Amino acid sequence: MSIEIATYLMIFAIFALLVLGLPLAFVTGLVAAGFTLGWFGPVAVPLVASRLFGFITEYSLVAVPMFVFMAGLLDRSGLARDLFNAMRFFAGRLPGGVAVQTIVVAFFLAAISGIIGGEIVLLGVLALPQMLRLGYDKRIAIGVVCAGGSLGTMVPPSIVLIIYGLIASVSIADLFKAAIVPAALLMGSYMLYVVVMCMRYPHMGGAHLEKDSSLPRLTLGEAFKGMFFPIAIAGLVLGSIYAGIASVTEAAAMGAMGVLLAVLVRGEFSIKLLQESLTQTLETCGMIVWIGIGAACLVGVYNLMGGNRFVSSAITGLEVAPFVIVLVMMLIFLLLGMFLDWIGIAMLCLPIFVPIVVELGYDPVWFGILFAVSMQVSYISPPFGPAAFYLKSVAPPDITLTDIFRSMVPFIVIQIAVLGLLLYFPAISTWLL
Repeated sequence: MSIEIATYLMIFAIFALLVLGLPLAFVTGLVAAGFTLGWFGPVAVPLVASRLFGFITEYSLVAVPMFVFMAGLLDRSGLARDLFNAMRFFAGRLPGGVAVQTIVVAFFLAAISGIIGGEIVLLGVLALPQMLRLGYDKRIAIGVVCAGGSLGTMVPPSIVLIIYGLIASVSIADLFKAAIVPAALLMGSYMLYVVVMCMRYPHMGGAHLEKDSSLPRLTLGEAFKGMFFPIAIAGLVLGSIYAGIASVTEAAAMGAMGVLLAVLVRGEFSIKLLQESLTQTLETCGMIVWIGIGAACLVGVYNLMGGNRFVSSAITGLEVAPFVIVLVMMLIFLLLGMFLDWIGIAMLCLPIFVPIVVELGYDPVWFGILFAVSMQVSYISPPFGPAAFYLKSVAPPDITLTDIFRSMVPFIVIQIAVLGLLLYFPAISTWLL
């Protein structure tokens, strides 16, 4: 069997098993085992399995459970609630103020934990009911929660960027620096869209904000108090990385300890809270590790078959400009993102794409930012955008999945526009390096 036929057969097998409902980790593992035995025989099993050692012993991977643990504590403590109320104080009479503050809170939460799903659930519980009660159009309210929550793919310390750095052998600290401006650009674009829409169509915004007595009235001191711990923790994590004081893994441990101490100082600590946060950490990290193991085996056997050379020669042999090749890669990311989880896309595609990008003369850090933005698009894209299902689990019963996906269309357009800007102007993401 030629490598061309084997490639098509492998792709067909992966999607066929996914359609049957098997988890991605099992799918990649089964396909890897089948092609290992069918192409090489039992003698190649140790060679493929040896790839697992490098993946599961990577030091930087330890940062992932730390950030997930931070997210678990935030989900269950009052830190996020107080931050939300504090930001409402500063939003004032700005058109769409509650929606704007929701985006800012999402940015801060992403800077603390780097986890996406928990943020969307948290904002769905804290912000969505308030916006709906204040008369916000549900398209604005839903879109803000999903798009703002998905900022976790970009805002350091993003788990997406950490995994990219591990796979691409790129400095994670450089990726974090490069992501700051694009992440701020995305946040600013969301906020601008909300303000413009609420100014042009006042009925879509929170016109009754000041008259709503159910919202807590804060003083300036209380507002700053609500913002203190989140800003301090974000500064601890990111400041120690950018200043060169700590590695990403060490900063993650410091951040986890910081959130835990904040919960203790606020008097919110309990054994139940700790147990639930640790359980969430085990479940999330277990999923990431098993998907990584399956994908590492699949990529390993495919490379042994000569698949990486086949794909590289097929792409670099195209009679097109290098920029078009990168554009095709982005399109592949966006299409796969409609059906696969980001961790699976990263494990399957990046080991093949990143060497090609380097060979074409492009900066792998810049490509990592493009990957993170495309994964943010995939996170809210139909038909299987995870953000929609996270929000649906906590949204009012009258909000359907159709409502959620329709509400995300303008924000998907914004994300694609920002992705285009980063493609045409790489300096947006590399000028801080």
